[in-house]
Amino acid sequence: MKTTKIIAAVVVGYLVMAIAIMVIFATAYPILGVDRLFAPGTYDAARGWIVLSFAVGLLAAMAGGWVCARIVPRKAAPLTLAGIVLVLGALLAIPALGSGDPARGGPRPPDVTMSEAMAHARQPVWVAFTNPLLGAIGVLLGAGYRRLRR
Repeated sequence: MKTTKIIAAVVVGYLVMAIAIMVIFATAYPILGVDRLFAPGTYDAARGWIVLSFAVGLLAAMAGGWVCARIVPRKAAPLTLAGIVLVLGALLAIPALGSGDPARGGPRPPDVTMSEAMAHARQPVWVAFTNPLLGAIGVLLGAGYRRLRR
């Protein structure tokens, strides 16, 4: 199998994941409203939003894995995508270990735009590190990893 086809499958799978997550969250924000997304008066993610984000992330990863495996029906492409999701997600979660970004958190006014909410949103550290793991698992589930050829 050509390396370029594997790379293309990984890129397309990742784009499917990213687009699905952006569309779903952009749709969910106005439907749910800011008071259901955050704890009262704060930018701390509400428990329901955390559960929703896990479900959305898992489903988006499954879609990305499915697309990736349809482009290259071999194990290499989904494994590569799952590895990228895991490593990149863990790297992006590392800042959550620090003392915290001063721009994040704080008191939340009643009406904030989606971009303001995203800029100030704060999630528990364990959530930041669980998302990449769920993403990698979702990619492999969506790819039907056990059914793929060598």
